[in-house]
Amino acid sequence: MVKPETLSFYERAVQRAVTAIASSLDEAIDLVALAKQAALSPLHFHHVFRGMAGETPVEMHRRLRLERAAMQLVTSETPVTTIAFDAGYETHESFTRAFRKAYAASPSELRARARTPNGCTPLRVELATRSGVHFGSDPVLAPPPGGFVMNVTIENMPEMTVATLSHIGPYNTIGEAFQRLGEIAGRADLFKSCSMMVAIYHDDPDSVPLAELRSSAGLVVPADTELPSELGRETIKAGAYAKTTHEGPYTGLGDTWARMMGEWLPRSGKRVGEGVSFEVYRNTPMDTKPDDLRTDIFIPVS
Repeated sequence: MVKPETLSFYERAVQRAVTAIASSLDEAIDLVALAKQAALSPLHFHHVFRGMAGETPVEMHRRLRLERAAMQLVTSETPVTTIAFDAGYETHESFTRAFRKAYAASPSELRARARTPNGCTPLRVELATRSGVHFGSDPVLAPPPGGFVMNVTIENMPEMTVATLSHIGPYNTIGEAFQRLGEIAGRADLFKSCSMMVAIYHDDPDSVPLAELRSSAGLVVPADTELPSELGRETIKAGAYAKTTHEGPYTGLGDTWARMMGEWLPRSGKRVGEGVSFEVYRNTPMDTKPDDLRTDIFIPVS
């Protein structure tokens, strides 16, 4: 059992390192200096940091640089080459490869996408991480495993019929599919019978390339609903699901998923069951402030 005072020491040490990393994105990361500041050997520092943050110092540094680059692309006219150099890449090509791996789009494609009106689905530049640390926000490390209490309940869900529009690509771009779904559903008058708006996820982001991830934007409708030809019909199986509620902007959904799968599930005594994982949107950005958004996350369990 870890003593509270020992845990506090490690929390403070890692938080100091996180703050140093987030405030020094224009500099090469110095692992030896970070370890010395934490009063740990480089080897122990690496293991403690990764265990508490869910990523290594180098991975965090690289991710924050990419998030900053993505923010610059969607909010400024700074040339891509300049952004690439600022992100620590020596060539435009190496930056583009790294950026495409993270966002499943080239820097120019992401910039173009940000300039396309998409209603109430703003482009998300945050990359999912258990640490909860993102560019542009306070670099406060999320509580470590064992110190983080996630409110999860087991719900018995009925079988649900879902009118869906398929989406291929990073899960954080599914808003594009919801915009098209809304247009199609509006013309077909489906919202009158719709009981919930859901997003269904079919692939594991750790084993499937971002550009190939399959998901569906959907509306839960009565089983006998006639659907327009543009929409598919999917079924969410009845059964037991672990449920937690994400409160706040959609930009943090990836973090909540990461915590639920990386912290709660291994300690729950449960295993992922047959079926799909999905999100249920209890309100929308159309009439709700970002901090007041509520999204239920469901994972089938056995």
